[in-house]
Amino acid sequence: MKISNIFIGGWFQRTMLQLSEIYDFLREGKSQLNLDQEKLAELHKALQIGKIDYGVAGEEYIEFTTALNINVKLFEDGLITLNNHNVSEDTLFADINHVTDYYENKLSPALSYLFSLGAPIPKELANIETIYPYFITCEKATKDQINELLSRTEKQKYFEFKNNKYDVVRGDKYYFINNKTQSLVNIERYIEEQIFIREFKGQLHRYLNIHRIIWEKIDEVKDNAQVRGADIVKFNSKLDGYAKTINLINGRINQMGTYISTREKIAKSDKELEEFLNISGYRYETLRDTLEYIKHIWTMTKEYVASAQKLFSGLKQDVTSNSINSLTIVTSMSAGVSIITLLTKTQPEFTTFGLLYFFVLAFIVLAANKIISLIARKRKYSVNDIEYEKDI
Repeated sequence: MKISNIFIGGWFQRTMLQLSEIYDFLREGKSQLNLDQEKLAELHKALQIGKIDYGVAGEEYIEFTTALNINVKLFEDGLITLNNHNVSEDTLFADINHVTDYYENKLSPALSYLFSLGAPIPKELANIETIYPYFITCEKATKDQINELLSRTEKQKYFEFKNNKYDVVRGDKYYFINNKTQSLVNIERYIEEQIFIREFKGQLHRYLNIHRIIWEKIDEVKDNAQVRGADIVKFNSKLDGYAKTINLINGRINQMGTYISTREKIAKSDKELEEFLNISGYRYETLRDTLEYIKHIWTMTKEYVASAQKLFSGLKQDVTSNSINSLTIVTSMSAGVSIITLLTKTQPEFTTFGLLYFFVLAFIVLAANKIISLIARKRKYSVNDIEYEKDI
């Protein structure tokens, strides 16, 4: 048995416009965007790029080699694959770490900085640890040899797929592909589709979990049966933050339908993937159905935060109205006292008592204002909302 390659990859929505920007950066280490050119040059140098090709295979893509024996392929829809082709059975885990390190510490920082302008990535999506699927290709391995590799990496086999060209044994994080008669190009096509499907599904699952987190946070705000006036502005700010996150994520979710349709069309036109699609082709339709479900969930979440914002905006108006009424009372009291003072004086006269009286009156008005403001801040307002049973 010979272990020939290790593949990893990921997917995040991009377009041919961004692919062109990547191509310019990879060739020259520069960008037309307002970015630090020295930092771009430093990131470009770390990639240790060799030969670069720009091609079309269903989609436009860039492929480049590195001095570290790693091949990188970037597609216009955002799919990325990395191939470490200098591997052996004895150094398997070191070789896996080698390609992972290149992706995490060289390629990913470069792309992140290149696309650091524009709409931000919500913090709920940033700094999330990714568990990569590792695809390990072997040449003419026996069943026992594949099982031995599986035992070294994972204890459980999830599924096994066989045909006359190659066999696939999958654990959780590892796919072992035993190549019989296929070229590496055709094996790569299978791996690319597996990475896309897995990453697409993973993103949908992530959006579902983020929906749950944000929904619970909104509930925490609305679950206050009574809320102090001083906390209403704070709660309003929280709800505004949740609304911003929801809008950003909703935009990304709405982009995803185009990508699944394009990938499905390309895969189904590829004769080399025919046997794979006979088993896994339904997954495109399943992903599309799941996407529609997630869209519906996020529409509900958007409406839920909007209703919470409306509720607390109403409370904020109540606090403002009460404060104005209270200040009106204080002002009226002050004006009344001033009028009475004028009427009881036959002739304006500056005296020590009058000056002292002025300061005492000012103190009383100021103290009354502070007390009324404090009462307004401490006063509790009822949060009235309809409660529903959760079934999502």
